[in-house]
Amino acid sequence: MEDTLIDIGEVARQSGLAASALRFYERKGLIEAEGRNGLRRAYRPETLDRLALIACARDAGFTLSEIAEFLRARPSDERLRERMADKEREVAMRVAQLTRLRDSLRHAAVCEHDPLVECPEFKRVVTRS
Repeated sequence: MEDTLIDIGEVARQSGLAASALRFYERKGLIEAEGRNGLRRAYRPETLDRLALIACARDAGFTLSEIAEFLRARPSDERLRERMADKEREVAMRVAQLTRLRDSLRHAAVCEHDPLVECPEFKRVVTRS
């Protein structure tokens, strides 16, 4: 099994995180070192998938504490499921907001209206719900 482990430096390189962040995540219980390569921590390859999930959740606005709870969640945890549903609604609203921003920027890049902010199409895109 030892030959399938990935050194902390390689995990850091592939994940884009500093080794210190990996050690911090380990202290918080988000990831777990599987062994050692000399004095250096070594992780299972699946750790990279977990780190991608953590990054995605952080980008969506989850705190590290919320992520740790999510990673330990069981199907019977109704309270956590409710919180996850609330967070899903927040993320959906953020996606809609970012979509409006993308569409307004796309239009603004080619719009000839002067001034741009008075363009009916620009206004429609920005204020669309």
